Order: sequence, then structure tokens, then C-alpha cells
Amino acid sequence: MQTIRTVCAHDCPDMCSLLVQVDNGRVVRIQGDPDHPLTAGFACGKVNRDMELVHSPERLTTPLRRTGPKGSGTFAPIAWGDALDEITARWKAIIDKDGPMGILGYAYSAHQGLMNRGLMNGLFHALGTSRLWGGTVCDSCAEAAWDSVVGPVGGADPESIVESDLVVCWGSDLHATAVHLWAKVEEARARGAQLIVIDPRRTRAAKAADWYLPIRIGTDSALALGVMHILVRDGKTDEAYITSHTTGFDRVRAEVLPRFTPAYTAEITGLTESDVERFAAMYGSAKKSFIRIGFGMSRFTYGGNNLRTVTMLPGVTGAYGRYGGGALLATAASFDLNYNAVRKPSGPVATRTINHLKLGEALLTLNDPPICALFIAANNPAVTNPDTTKMRAALARDDLFTVVHDPFLSVTAKYADIVLPATTYLETEDFYRSYGTYYMQYGNKVIEPRGQAWSNIRLTQELAKRMGLTDPVFSMSQPDILKEMFRGAKGTAAEYDPATLPTQGPVSIGHRNGQEFRTPSGKMEFASDTLPYWQPDPADTKQYPLQLLTAPGYFQSHTAFSGVGFLRRREGAPYAVLHPDDAAVRGLTDGQKVRLHNDCGEIGLILHVRDEVQPGVILVPGQRPDNEAVTGTVNMLCADTYTDMGEGATYQSTWLEVRAW
Repeated sequence: MQTIRTVCAHDCPDMCSLLVQVDNGRVVRIQGDPDHPLTAGFACGKVNRDMELVHSPERLTTPLRRTGPKGSGTFAPIAWGDALDEITARWKAIIDKDGPMGILGYAYSAHQGLMNRGLMNGLFHALGTSRLWGGTVCDSCAEAAWDSVVGPVGGADPESIVESDLVVCWGSDLHATAVHLWAKVEEARARGAQLIVIDPRRTRAAKAADWYLPIRIGTDSALALGVMHILVRDGKTDEAYITSHTTGFDRVRAEVLPRFTPAYTAEITGLTESDVERFAAMYGSAKKSFIRIGFGMSRFTYGGNNLRTVTMLPGVTGAYGRYGGGALLATAASFDLNYNAVRKPSGPVATRTINHLKLGEALLTLNDPPICALFIAANNPAVTNPDTTKMRAALARDDLFTVVHDPFLSVTAKYADIVLPATTYLETEDFYRSYGTYYMQYGNKVIEPRGQAWSNIRLTQELAKRMGLTDPVFSMSQPDILKEMFRGAKGTAAEYDPATLPTQGPVSIGHRNGQEFRTPSGKMEFASDTLPYWQPDPADTKQYPLQLLTAPGYFQSHTAFSGVGFLRRREGAPYAVLHPDDAAVRGLTDGQKVRLHNDCGEIGLILHVRDEVQPGVILVPGQRPDNEAVTGTVNMLCADTYTDMGEGATYQSTWLEVRAW
């Protein structure tokens, strides 16, 4: 029996250090690393089953070539050499005819390794192909909103939460997305801190909190402005901090806050006036208030302004200046590594760029030249993209040569011409930096690849050689690539010797200073181009009375875990949650099949009737493949419209009706 330290590569802010036990080349146990201060010796309920993911009988073991219609999932095995010959021949023919912009390739977040993800994107950058603006399906709006207030820099250190006197989980379901932070929250509560959960869904954290505020979807900015109104009224603003470290608050105080009285705020948010007053009083009295902000509040027509306004609150009380106070959205921007050594080894500075959430539209409509070849790694857009029906229509184009690199035959892979078997993170080495903590760590390979699976790194370097690229990074070992990433690194990260990282375990770039601001002014900005505001969702119509709330499932947060049968059974069949009052009006009962529909499409799910959500809301947890549901997948109901900032996706601005199946 051998125990190997590595890193979880799933799309999760915790980025856990893991200890993996291997017996005769087989993973037999996965547990959290007790030497990692945040992982603290335990892995989440999903990752501790990853031995079943690696050894799943559903894994792809050989390259495949399509033999039936696109979408049918009908393939025959082929050799790696034949697959690579066909791919590079098709790519070269497209480049000869239309130039490189006729090709689009990318790797996304199902693998968080900086090399396995980054170098694949570097291949297409060097080729000069069309480029995907990744992240608009997830975090571009949230990041734009955060950056407008504090700049492109990480937020409060999650480890500081143990010194907080008030913790606010605002739109952040820690049990589903950052369970190790929940352990720190419990430690803070043991020291006397109180926990408030603000969320449209009664999450597990909400049930365990000292106080739960069931806010209406999309009204977060109104609550934040209402709190500011009361803080000003009651003299609980930190004027010294505001003067020294912020800009624009006088305009907000004079031009915006007078309208957001407790009564007006309560009317918008669905809370009571007394709850608005009580929350403001608790927040204003805390010296070290910590707000954990969830990305979900930004996936709404005015989601950028929602998140932006909540981000401002610690500036009003001066909490940004204290360890244990402030706000945390993400931390990735503080890792000042030389990412371009991997992501942009060569190639034109600019070429055609395609928004991730508009991928389906781009594949259907772009000309001069049209996209004739698509390569996808570590992503499943046929499930995760909004307007999924349009996305699938694009993937079904007979003249679109599609290659998918995946450990499993995903819904997207079923539309491919060539499917290549990919390794999981346990079958390759890589370097990781967290996006929810300040730790970075080298992840060692635990076992040899299953079957004929290749890592992104190996595939990228082979394709680069066949396409005639000579950038040194395409022939380097991974330790040597790591050295390039640290060449020119800045800040605390530059203090580490990359040669020692493969054996060093988790290392932190965290500090005990107050919040850093990387805005143009060098200060926290209450008012930059626009003042904070609240507006109702323009998609709200009387035609469809229910607003969709999407959230990660506790055991099937996204399709990367679909290959684990135990987790599928633990989560249960894809379902929708409806308040008892809404179910009664429609004559619906718990456990029956229902049809969710709007102008975008319709899907079939199992109904759960409970007060986990408020009347007027229908919750669908997780993004699940069609074959697990009655029919369809939730993003078939979501339009590919833009948020107010960052051109992100508006999943929560979806209105629909539900009827019996």
C-alpha cells in the first residue's frame, strides 16, 4: 500500500490537498490531508468517492470515431495514431482554405490544473485560431462586478474567518461548494461569532444558521443599499476609513441611499422592515464582519450590480481594514504567476473572440470564415451552456468537425466526430492555485492512466508537434513548465522556488493585512462609471409566473461527477422543488413527474414539494444529463442573454410554468 499526496482538480474553491492510498495500481482510498490547514483531514462527500470515478466501468478506454448520426453516441474504436492523423489533416486543410480562424478549440474548468488546462488553450493561441472567452457561463459577471469595486485582486482570507465576530453567507451554499470553509465558520461560531445566511433557498447552511433571511431572487443590491441607508441614518459608518480608503461614497449617500428606506427595501426584497433593521444593526455593530459572496447572485439580468453593491458593504463599516473582516468572492487574482508562458506562448495578440455562452450561436451564424472545426476538453457545453437546444443544434452540424477529449462519453461527446479518452486528475501531475483560498500546491500523479487515456498535456504537445509549432513549452517536462510560470512571478508567489514545490505540499501566499485595492484610484470605489442601483428583472412577465433558481446539487454539482453511480443514486433523479402553495394551486403532488416549460423549451423532472423555496420560485439543483431525467436538462429553459456587467449568463432571469407530465 502506498500513500501519495496530490490535489483535487475539480471545479471547487477549496482546492483540497489529498492523501490517496494506492494498492497494486488501483486507488483504494481518498482522504483529506491533515497537514493542510483548510482541508484539515477530510474530503467532501463527492471527492472521497473519486476512486469510483477513476475506475468507473463507464470510462472511455480508446479513441473513438463516429459511425452514426451526430448525437446518437454511435462510435467505433480507432488507434491514437489514426485519430491524430485525421485531426491534424482536417485542421491543416481548414487553415489552408480559410485561415486559422476557421478553428475553435479550448479547455475549460472540469480540470483546474494550470498546465493541463492552460497549455491546451496555449496551443490554439499559438495557432492563431478563433478564441473562446471562457467563463461567461460562470464567473465573468461576478469578476467584473468585484473588480469595479476593489480591482482584480483576491478578497478576505477564508482562514481569517475564525477571528470574525459576524459571518454572512450571502448567496453562497457552503455545503455544496466550499464545505471546508463551513468548518471554519463553525470554529468562528464556537468563539462567539454569529452566522447569518441570506439566500433565496433554505440551504443546509441556512437551516444551521443563527438567522436565515429568505431574500427574493435578484434583490441583493436593494438589501445592501437598504443596509447602507440605515448605517448612515444611525451613525454607524466608519468615516475615517471611508475618507482614507474609499472614493465615491458621498455621491452614493446623497443620490442613492435616501430612496432605500427600510420600508422600500422590505417591499423589494420580500423581507420584513424589522428584519432589514435588525440585519443592518447587527452588521453595523460588528467590528470584523465577514461576507462570503456567492457567484449565483450575479447570474441575473442585473447580477453585476447585485454583486457589486454587496461588495461595497465592508467599505462602509471599515471591515475591509481588519483581519477577519471584509468580503470574499474569490482569490485567484492574487496569484501573480506568469500564466502567459503556458496560455500564450506565441500567436497573434488579437483574433476573433467568441463569448462562451454564445458558443451555439457562433457555431450557427459566424461567417468569414465559418467555424469548421471545434475542439473541446474539460467541458460539457451541451448540458452547461444556456439555450442548450441551440447549442446542440450547432453541434449537430454535419460540416462541423468536432473533437472532444473527455474521460467519459458526455452528452457533448456524443456529437463529436472523434472522441479521445482523457485522464482524470489522479492520472497526471499538475500545479494548482486555489480560487477560494490562498494555497497553491503541486499535484503528483497517483496512478498510471487507465486504458489508453492521455492527459491534456500529452495530447497538446503531440498536436503541437504535428501542427509544426516550435515553442519550447510544447516539448518541456511539467517541472520545467512550472519554472517558466514562476519566471517573472510577482508578490508572495515569487518567493517560492518552483524546484521545491513538487515535494513541498500546500503553501500559502496569504497575509494578515487589510484588503488591497487594485482599482484605478487605488481605493475602494463606491462610484466608478455608474452609481449602485436596483432594478426589477425585465424578463419578469405575467405569462410565466415562476422564477427559476438554479444551484449546485450536493452530490451532483455538475456533470464531472456523473460517472460515479453512488453519487447519482445519492442525489436521486433530477428534480424540481416547488413551494407547497404553488403546488396546491396547480394540483401537483410530491414525487410526480412534471413538465417545466417556457418559450425556450421544456423539460421533464421529478417534483419535490417543500418550503425550501418561497412561493413564486422553482428550484432545480445541479446540471444533469438528459438520460438521468424524465427528459431534457435545465439549461434548455435558459436564454443566452447577457448580464449587465461582464457579458455573463442570466440563468436566474428565467421565468416558466410547471404542469403535470
